[in-house]
Formats: sequence, C-alpha cells, structure tokens
Amino acid sequence: MDTTAKVVVSALAGLAIGAIAGILLAPEKGKTTRKQIISKGDDYLHDLKVKFDEFTNSITEKFESTQKDAEKLAVKGKHALENVKEATK
Repeated sequence: MDTTAKVVVSALAGLAIGAIAGILLAPEKGKTTRKQIISKGDDYLHDLKVKFDEFTNSITEKFESTQKDAEKLAVKGKHALENVKEATK
C-alpha cells in the first residue's frame, strides 16, 4: 500500500472514531444514537469503497501503461537485433 492510500485510510479511521465518540457523548436516546452510528458507519464505508476503487483503478492504469511501454521496448529491441544481424551478414 503506498503512502497516499495509508494517509486516506488513516484519515477515514480518525474521522470514524471522532464521529462515533461525538455521537456516544451526545445526550441522545440509545435508539437515536444507534441509528446515527449506523448511518455514519454506512457513510464512511461508502467513502472507503470509493477511495479503494480509485486506488485500484490508479494501480490498474499504471500497470497497463507499464505493460504497453514494455511491449514497445521489446519491439524496438527486436528490430535493433534484426538490424544488427543484417549488418553482420
């Protein structure tokens, strides 16, 4: 996991802990508090899923780009090898 992903996960975890602590310390009925905790948890879970999807998409794009670059390099190397073979004949 790269540094950006660690920062995002840490920030989301901190927000979740802060929100839960705030809700638990608020003077509300138990039922209301539980609903708020569930709602906030769902919000944070959704945010985490979005960030994870962005992260995986970024990694996929980088992998595909690197793969294309490697293929181009292999083709160039093959042509260079063929040119050397022709020159040595």
